[in-house]
Amino acid sequence: MSARLAVDIGGTFTDVVLETGTTAHSIKVLTTPDAPERAVMDGVRTILAQAKVKSSDVTLVVHGTTLATNALIERKGARTALVTTAGFRDSVEMAWEHRFEQYDIYMERPDPLVSRDLRFGVPERVAADGAVLLALDDKAVAKVAAELKVAKIEAVAVCFLHSFTNEAHERRTGEILAKELPGVAISLSCEVCPEIREYERTSTTIANAYVLPRMAGYLGQLEADLKKEGIAGPLLLMMSSGGITTVDTARRYPVRLVESGPAGGAILARTVAAENDARKAVAFDMGGTTAKLTLLDDLELQRSRQFEVARAYRFVQGSGLPVRIPVIELVEIGAGGGSIARLDALGRIQVGPDSAGSVPGPASYGRGGTEPTVTDADTALGRLDPTRFAGGAIPLHRDKAEVALQAIARPLKTDALGAAAGVAEIVDETMASAARVHAVENGKDTADRALIAFGGAAPLHAARLARKLGMKQVIVPVGAGVGSAFGFLRAPIAYEVVRTRHLRLDMFDAKMLNELFAAMRTEAEAVVRPAAPGEKLVEQRLAFMRYRGQGHEIAVPLPNQPFAADAAGELRRRFEATYETVFGRAIPKLEVEALTWTLSLATDRPLPPAAKPVAAAKAPAPTGHREVLDPASGAREKAAIHERDALKPGMSLDGPALIVEDGTTTVVPKGFIARINSVSQIVLEDRA
Repeated sequence: MSARLAVDIGGTFTDVVLETGTTAHSIKVLTTPDAPERAVMDGVRTILAQAKVKSSDVTLVVHGTTLATNALIERKGARTALVTTAGFRDSVEMAWEHRFEQYDIYMERPDPLVSRDLRFGVPERVAADGAVLLALDDKAVAKVAAELKVAKIEAVAVCFLHSFTNEAHERRTGEILAKELPGVAISLSCEVCPEIREYERTSTTIANAYVLPRMAGYLGQLEADLKKEGIAGPLLLMMSSGGITTVDTARRYPVRLVESGPAGGAILARTVAAENDARKAVAFDMGGTTAKLTLLDDLELQRSRQFEVARAYRFVQGSGLPVRIPVIELVEIGAGGGSIARLDALGRIQVGPDSAGSVPGPASYGRGGTEPTVTDADTALGRLDPTRFAGGAIPLHRDKAEVALQAIARPLKTDALGAAAGVAEIVDETMASAARVHAVENGKDTADRALIAFGGAAPLHAARLARKLGMKQVIVPVGAGVGSAFGFLRAPIAYEVVRTRHLRLDMFDAKMLNELFAAMRTEAEAVVRPAAPGEKLVEQRLAFMRYRGQGHEIAVPLPNQPFAADAAGELRRRFEATYETVFGRAIPKLEVEALTWTLSLATDRPLPPAAKPVAAAKAPAPTGHREVLDPASGAREKAAIHERDALKPGMSLDGPALIVEDGTTTVVPKGFIARINSVSQIVLEDRA
């Protein structure tokens, strides 16, 4: 028997999925923040025992984790120093030299991960074209190394001016530091982020160094624990780009794992959209700590090369730490099942962004939590079966949830049920607002899209969210409660390489470009091929181009073949077609230039065909009824309870109803009809 494991560590739960052929098993266990690998191994042992699968039969483990993200947000990384060009150590403080919140006189920028006393400049200078203007002072680097040793530094980021065109000085500095500081983690910007824009490159390299010791230690421990358990299959890591990679690559560049969990969910959503022929969709992932929303158009995910971690102001671009890595573009907000609800100074209900997490957890867990959370509200509203939560592993205490909700109910002169309805409505509106802003920022709309809901809390809130966003269809995939982990098993093995080479099209150099892409292909294949021997690899090339004089570029698809000497005209045509799509028109007679080039290499993972129609069938009688409060109408209704396993393809039922499974519960409000399609997914349609 051949089996594959997927593990997703979240802020509240660790999800484990085991696939054996066409059979899948899944469980949720509470995350252990002090030692995350402990929850992973507990979950792995439990699921193998439940499925009666031997550990030696596991041929692959795919893992996604929030550890890198949490270390950056909570400032719990390594003691890190920066070595940079003399005179430029304050570039991380200057940032973009603009105010992200112009009229807030109390606006505060996020503090750099490296304090000023641990930022060191050394004499050296490379010009923008790669020419050496000032040779590196080796003695100055050695002197800095001595100071770093005294300061007990655990990690060093090296980022010199224009090192993306000439990396010799960074390489030499890395050699000196490695010799003088054995055991210290060293990150070079020419490896981590070899592209233009000093602040973003420095910020990314620092972030990589900051999380590297902790991630390297964790991955080493997890790999050892898996082998000790008898699992000989390789451990692969999910990256923020939606691809998976080897442990060795993840150890060197842990910053690429920052959004690994949400990326897995986005991959699952793309598969589900294809199966339902939903050309336009929104992926909605709501777990215990956060909610994530991603747009899909023509079955393609939106992708970006920059992401901000730990935004000081919710939703405000520029208020976080920039990380320049390949990433699936999404909006993430502190609105999960464990998000804490309270009243603000004006007496209004506010939910998140802080979370009760797994320790102590929501009040309804009965583990010492006393503050009201979204899960407590869902419990009080009757949406959750106290005996079935997380597969029955965590019994819910409705009485404790109602006691916690009194902190909101008393000042508002209502009861616990009224407070629960208010919390649910506020969290739904918060998510809807984030989705609207995200769509508008990308020039899109949310109406006429399908909402694909997964994560433990998403099916509870999806129908109400869909109505707020003008959507008529909600799709809940099989195993929705552990959706991101399922997505890991459908992700391609992939890697992206980036290089900055400034090139004006009127000075086109085909030989230089062909040599550049050949070197990038070699680098990408060295990462992908060991994890995918013999598999077909798909290559994709992009150029980031602009009109000369503009400050930012747009991504232009390139052909996957060598450039001919006269290819400048074709590049210009491709750029103008893309520019017109984004901005509505091209600008004639302006010079065009390219700054950055990327090459991504991935195993071929074709999308599944659309699910076939299925004959209508009668749904079985409900197993019972439970009174549920609908926050939209304020009415108490008797909702029919249906076991998801009992609903077969073609069956349908009308709301109000609750479709119950181990990982989650799907709420079907009045006015919705739920049907089961041919691949056993729940499809809700709003008939109101």
